[in-house]
Amino acid sequence: MNSNGGSTDQVTVYSPEESCQQCKATVRALDARGITHRVIKVAENDDDTRDKLRSLGFMQFPVVWAPTVGYWAGFRPDKIDDLASIAGGAR
Repeated sequence: MNSNGGSTDQVTVYSPEESCQQCKATVRALDARGITHRVIKVAENDDDTRDKLRSLGFMQFPVVWAPTVGYWAGFRPDKIDDLASIAGGAR
């Protein structure tokens, strides 16, 4: 359930504009579990967003924000499963 609308309890996936296999896997896993999310494509020259993510300690994509779980980086099926359990969407 990819959504471009945003709510404060919505999952956000920060992904580079260029191809990112871990980003694609993350989005597919969220979709498969029915977890509403939005993808923010981060341009190569978007220094503000990249600096914000670096200041949080992240050096790789995707960076995911989920209000009930917090931030994480990379493809983390365990975190996505946690979200599905919390949302009641585990299958």
